[in-house]
Amino acid sequence: MPTSFSAQFSSATYADWRAQVQKDLKDANVYESLRWYTPEGFAAEPYYTAEQVSNLPLAQIQAAQKSTPGWLNAPFYTITDEKTDNATLHDALTGGAEALMLQLPANANLAHLLAGIKLSDTPVFFHVDGDVLVFLERLRQLAPYKLRGGIMSHHASLTQAIHLTADSPLFRTITIDGGLFHNAGATATQELAFTLAQLADVYDTLTGSGLSIDQVASKTTVSMAVGTSYFMEIAKLRALRVLWQQFIEHYPTVNYPGKPAQHLFLHTTTSPFHESTATLYTNLLRATTEAMAAVVGGCHALTVRPYDAVMDSQSEFSQRIARNVSVLLKAESYLDKVADPSAGSYYVESLTHQLTEAAWALFLQVESLGGYANAEAFIRAELAASYQATIQSVTDGKVLVGVTRFRHDEAGETKPISRNAGQSEGELTGLAAHRLAESFE
Repeated sequence: MPTSFSAQFSSATYADWRAQVQKDLKDANVYESLRWYTPEGFAAEPYYTAEQVSNLPLAQIQAAQKSTPGWLNAPFYTITDEKTDNATLHDALTGGAEALMLQLPANANLAHLLAGIKLSDTPVFFHVDGDVLVFLERLRQLAPYKLRGGIMSHHASLTQAIHLTADSPLFRTITIDGGLFHNAGATATQELAFTLAQLADVYDTLTGSGLSIDQVASKTTVSMAVGTSYFMEIAKLRALRVLWQQFIEHYPTVNYPGKPAQHLFLHTTTSPFHESTATLYTNLLRATTEAMAAVVGGCHALTVRPYDAVMDSQSEFSQRIARNVSVLLKAESYLDKVADPSAGSYYVESLTHQLTEAAWALFLQVESLGGYANAEAFIRAELAASYQATIQSVTDGKVLVGVTRFRHDEAGETKPISRNAGQSEGELTGLAAHRLAESFE
């Protein structure tokens, strides 16, 4: 029997590779210059081997990940005219959208807006301006069947909303928005820890009111923004699932131990923080990378922001291109065929574990301060420091493509900025939303 190709080569350890690098570059200290220190405080190695993951809890990390491949292509629309916008929504659904994210007032004419859209088939997620319970009552009158989608806005009537939609298990009424921290300038560790702290405050209140953890978890959407640091963002979403499993296990459940991990419904949006008003088309490139990181990281629903979402107006063209980013990742890249495509990557698994450990420690620090509501001063100070450090890195030479280098300002390109259209402005926290590029445009 012929010898296998791999058997013709001797195995090499991590130390062997390091020694070879030092030998080839003729510098015993060169290795340190090849390491990359992330804003999270981790040292990313220039290469990884099986040795780096041999002591990691890989089975635990991978068991927490999404078990079914695929995601919903969920574009965002702000509703201004129900009849006109109804036609826009139908065009989106025939053009690749599989779910809808809608910003609308509680008194919007739902019959006109949702005409021809069956809410038991098409998930619709509502950012409601106004009384959520009144909105839900009106929605149930229009569609008295099992709804899909959810309420994405923060509101105080969580317990009532859960009871009101108990017969629609695929309609979620609790949203925890980690994008608030992302847009305030958080590191990945801070995003995870502060999202978990926000979740803990909400869950403690709801379980204290008599709801079971299963009732609460199955009604929850966690929404995260995904930035430009590709591998770190993949690891961030995978770490979130591990943290969710650790977190949920601290609540008593008698139904089926372990299964609540599958309740985590993860919505992701490409990053407003990294968008620029200069050289607008670079936003499309950023969004493409961010979208791929989101689906590799395991999102259930993906909102790709149009490249001109940072401006006051969006075009049919930019909305169509944004939808097509998600379509391409499915139809041409086949990323909807594998549930956890980065599993087993020495680099991604290492980052996932590092983020999990660091975020859990920071989460416990917030809890030691009395929980999220009592630690807001600490959280704001931490976010402000991270944001200033990121700004300083650009000042010191970090490149923002199309802004600090490779810039091309189109004629008439400058327009008023619409502050993070479609994003929460931080009702629970009062956090400021930033864009990294705005100080350099």
